[in-house]
Amino acid sequence: MEFKNPQEELERFRSRLGVAGGFVLFCFALLFMRFVWLQIIQHDYYQTRAEDNRISLVPIVPNRGLILDRNGLVLARNYSAYTLEITPSKIPDLEKSIDGLAAIIDIQPKDRKRFRKLLEESRNFESLPIRTRLTDEEVAKFIAHRYRFPGVDIKARLFRQYPGGAFASHMLGYIGRVTDRDLEKIEAKDLEANYRGTEHFGKTGLEQHYEFDLHGNTGFEQVEVDAGGRAVRTLARTAPLAGNNLTLTVDAELQRIAEQAFGDRKGALVAIEPATGGILALVAVPNYDPNLFVDGIDTQNWKELNESPDKPMVNRALNGTYPPGSTFKPFMALGALTIGKRRPEQLISDPGFYNFGGHVFRDDKKGGHGMVDMYKSIVQSCDTYYYMLANDMGIDNISAFMGQLGLGSRTGIDIDGESEGVLPSQEWKRKHFRKPEQQKWFAGETISIGIGQGYNAYTPIQLAHATAILANNGVVFRPHLVKFITDTRSGKQILIEPKPTRTLTLKPEHIEVIRNAMVGVNKEGTGARAFAGAEYVSGGKTGTAQVYSLKGAEYKAGGVKKELRDHALFIAFAPADNPRIALAVLVENGGFGAQAAAPIARQVLDYYLLGKRPKAPAQPDEAAVEEDDE
Repeated sequence: MEFKNPQEELERFRSRLGVAGGFVLFCFALLFMRFVWLQIIQHDYYQTRAEDNRISLVPIVPNRGLILDRNGLVLARNYSAYTLEITPSKIPDLEKSIDGLAAIIDIQPKDRKRFRKLLEESRNFESLPIRTRLTDEEVAKFIAHRYRFPGVDIKARLFRQYPGGAFASHMLGYIGRVTDRDLEKIEAKDLEANYRGTEHFGKTGLEQHYEFDLHGNTGFEQVEVDAGGRAVRTLARTAPLAGNNLTLTVDAELQRIAEQAFGDRKGALVAIEPATGGILALVAVPNYDPNLFVDGIDTQNWKELNESPDKPMVNRALNGTYPPGSTFKPFMALGALTIGKRRPEQLISDPGFYNFGGHVFRDDKKGGHGMVDMYKSIVQSCDTYYYMLANDMGIDNISAFMGQLGLGSRTGIDIDGESEGVLPSQEWKRKHFRKPEQQKWFAGETISIGIGQGYNAYTPIQLAHATAILANNGVVFRPHLVKFITDTRSGKQILIEPKPTRTLTLKPEHIEVIRNAMVGVNKEGTGARAFAGAEYVSGGKTGTAQVYSLKGAEYKAGGVKKELRDHALFIAFAPADNPRIALAVLVENGGFGAQAAAPIARQVLDYYLLGKRPKAPAQPDEAAVEEDDE
């Protein structure tokens, strides 16, 4: 039997213990080194990380600037309300959570549809509203059940409100949720930091054009949060600065009367102060309620607006292009005087037609107007006079002169998306037609241009702008809607200076001839019935724009579908001796200008000059006789 050596065993045990102890000391050394690395060397880094976890930097969205009319009436404002919001990235089963919320708070199918639409357009880490404008009772109900819904919270939000509803909607525009395209605009301005937390952006109208003035400066709060991400207390706060306020040149009451004058008819009206270029009223009807877009428009309302045959989303004042009809004639006459193609007293014989190249261009009045000078050509709207004049002037002379009046080009009004219109010329035709045989300008095409037909197509604001230039003796101002911007930081008013952009080379005696003839239109011509008994002297011109070709047949409004009836137009300025207002009216498919458009202009001028308020929308004057082009 072999006995173990106790001394040897003790030595082995000690060596093992030493190894184990060394290993333990080595481990402690590693831990100590790691501790030194974390607590000393990396102290600042991890302290910052810990603070970031404990402290959240929350952006405070500023109040959006107000929009007011020239008399201080608020047209766009803000209000605060509670919203129920969901952060999709924090919820594994979105539909289940929404169903659970619906058991506590009233969530309608339209709310779900709008939420899904927002979800498609947004990033899933964003907080999205499922219900807006919660009552105090609904807020209390949710708070009691908040623990059941991680990723869902109540937030206080600022909402845009348009007190007038659909009133002046095409001018004011609307705001909507920020899209990728909006982000590109923000990045181009290097304003990403200032838009943190901002969910809305101007989409159309003044809201869009003056977005960066209206937005304001975003504030921030340093908020201590618990492990669940709930706010515990506010540590520091930088207050937001509200956006700048816009005060318009528009008279809201004049705008309202102009809109009401149309009744249920479609069309546009633009009224301008000739001496400054300030827009007094900008009407496009039918319009829409911009409040529908603030929360994110629901599918049903969006479908109704987009599929409506009346096209309420189209700003007819700036985007609708129409032949000017006989409202073009005063400008043709002024052009003829300027380039020396006519004298005011020069007579032509009107047999009721004009024969050119074997084609007969008929005057609206059978048998013609007899001997016609320039005054009579405008007052009685003689087509034959302008057929001849157009041929004598030539298309390029017509185009060059009309271009000076702003026809066929954007006016530069402070609303984005204005249409250019069509000012025909030989060069225009070469650029806009593909086939060589279509690019040639034919002399016969010039004839119909003279009476405002053919390729002519202008926006109502271009016609109003041209009329304002005539009323202001050739001095041109850029049409604009904003009178001044109020800086909320300093309270200073930044005036939009009414400086002339240019002055046309027109002889005062030539302008006087045209303005006198336009006064004659409202005294004894095609506008006389509409302005009978007026307590002021005004100048005007009626017009009728053909919608489709009759191919020589006689036009009878009652025998034509409503959407194919002629457009009614009217331009005017008043008072005649010192014009304070110039305007253009268009009534889509309204028929004759004297019947449909002139009565609307009369109501607008009566209020602006005399303060008279109409008792009802302007009714078409069925007895008015229009001697205008077809």
